[in-house]
Amino acid sequence: MKITWFGHSAFRLDVAGHGVLIDPFFTGNPAFTGDRAAAVKGVSHILITHGHEDHIGDALAIAAETGAKVVSNYEICVWLAAQGLKNFDPMNTGGTVDQGGFSVTLVRADHSSSQINGTTGVPLGLPNGIIVKAPGEPTVYHMGDTDLFGDMALIDELHAPKIGLVPIGDRFTMGAKSAAFAVKRFFAFDAVIPCHYGSFPIIDPTADAFVKEMQGSKTKVIVPPKGEAVSF
Repeated sequence: MKITWFGHSAFRLDVAGHGVLIDPFFTGNPAFTGDRAAAVKGVSHILITHGHEDHIGDALAIAAETGAKVVSNYEICVWLAAQGLKNFDPMNTGGTVDQGGFSVTLVRADHSSSQINGTTGVPLGLPNGIIVKAPGEPTVYHMGDTDLFGDMALIDELHAPKIGLVPIGDRFTMGAKSAAFAVKRFFAFDAVIPCHYGSFPIIDPTADAFVKEMQGSKTKVIVPPKGEAVSF
C-alpha cells in the first residue's frame, strides 16, 4: 500500500490494484502545489467524508475525467448525481460496501456536512470517517473532520485500524492536544499521518505541536512532504 498526502485532507491510497482518492480538494486548495493530472492518474474510486467544499473538492470533475466511482453518503451521491455524476455507490454511517479488492466503511465523525450558497445551506447528510480494508494490507482510518469522542474506542475494537489519517488543525477539528489524546487513548495505530492543517490561515500552520504532543507514544508519526508517496 502507498499513501500520498496532497495537503489539507486530500489523500491518495494505492491499494489492492486501485487508485483511491479521499476528499480530493485540489482546485482552490492553497496547500496543493503539485500536478493534478499526476495525482488523479489511474484513479478508480473517490471517497468523500462529508459535504463541505474543501472535502468534496474536485470529485465531480475527476469522476467525469476518469470514470472513477464516487463512494459517500447517500445525500452527497444524490446531490452530485443531480449535477451529472454517473458512477456512484451510496451508503451511510455504519455501512460497508465491497469495492472489488477493498471495502469501505463509514463511521461516525463529530462535525457538520453541508454546502453553503450565499445565505442558504444545502444539508448533505451526516459527516463520516472512512475505514478502508484490503486483504493483506493495513487497515486505514481517515477520520474526516471530527472532534474526539469516546466511541473511537469501539471503532478501534471493531475495525483495528493500523494507519490513522488524523485532523489536527484546530478550530474546525481536533487541535494538536486533543488529536494526540485521541490517538494515544483510543487506538493502537502503527502510524499516523496528520492532516487538515497548513492550508488556510485560520487553522494551525504546521504539525509541530501534534508531533510534540505525540512524544513518548509507540505510534509512529509520519509528516510526509506533500505529493510524496509513503509505503506501508
